[in-house]
Amino acid sequence: MKVFPILVAVGVMGGGVLHSGATASADVPQGTDFVWKGRIDGGKSIEVKNINGPVHAVRAEGSQVEVVAVKQAGRKGDPGDVTFEVVEHGDGVTICAVYPNALDKEPNECRPGSGGRMNNRDNDTKVEFTVRLPAGVNLAARTVNGDVDAREIDGNVYALTVNGDVDVAAAGYVEARTVNGSIEAVMGRGDWRGALELHTVNGGVTVTLPSSVGVTLSASTVNGSFDSDFPVTVQGRFGPKKISGTIGDGGRELQIETVNGSIRLKKQQ
Repeated sequence: MKVFPILVAVGVMGGGVLHSGATASADVPQGTDFVWKGRIDGGKSIEVKNINGPVHAVRAEGSQVEVVAVKQAGRKGDPGDVTFEVVEHGDGVTICAVYPNALDKEPNECRPGSGGRMNNRDNDTKVEFTVRLPAGVNLAARTVNGDVDAREIDGNVYALTVNGDVDVAAAGYVEARTVNGSIEAVMGRGDWRGALELHTVNGGVTVTLPSSVGVTLSASTVNGSFDSDFPVTVQGRFGPKKISGTIGDGGRELQIETVNGSIRLKKQQ
C-alpha cells in the first residue's frame, strides 16, 4: 500500500497495480485545490473520504477516473491546513481530505474502508469532491457533514454520511447509511452477496429495485409508514411499522431501517 500526500496525481492501474506520480502542478484548473486522474481496473473501487462537505459522483466516458476537490473557507481554521492523500491498495484507490487532528488524538491517517483516523480540530473548511468514474468501477463515498449524490454509476455504490442525504442511482447495487438525512437508492441489479443495509435515523428511505428481484426483506420504522410496489410474503407478525418477509423467490437479504421516516419500495419501470 502506497500513500501520497499531494496536490495533483496522475496514475494508471493495470493488472491490479496502480502506478501514479504525485507532484504539485501548475496545471490544476483555477478554483480547484486538488485533482487526481488515473485508470482503475473494472470491479475495483475509487473511495473518497471527507469530513466537511459533499461528495458528488457521475459516470465518465472513456476509461479514466477523475477526482476533483474544491475548498471553501469557513469561520474557523485555515483551509491550507486541510491536505489531500492518495492511497493505492489491492482493491483500488482511496483519497482523503485530511484535516488537522485533535490535540488529544493520534495523527490522522488515510486508509481504505473503515481503517485509518479522520478527526478534526477547530477547522470548518468545506471540501467539495466531484468524482467521475467510468463503467465497471465501484464507488465508496464517506463524509460526515454533507450529502452524497451519485448518478448513472455503472457499478456498485457504498455511501456513508452522518449529517446529509444520500441520493444514488447505480447499475449495480447500493448500500447506504446516514443519521440525519434521507436515502434514495435506485439499483439496477439485485445480485449482491450477504446482507445489504440501508439505514438512517431521521429521514425516509426510498428504494427502487429491478422488477424481477428476489430478496428476503427486513424493514422497520418507528415514526413512519411502509409501502411497497412489490407483493411481500410476510413471515411472522406483520405491523405497519415493521415487516419481515420475501419478495419474489427471496434469497438475498435487504435490511431497511429508520426511526423518523417512512419506507417506500418501488419497482423499476
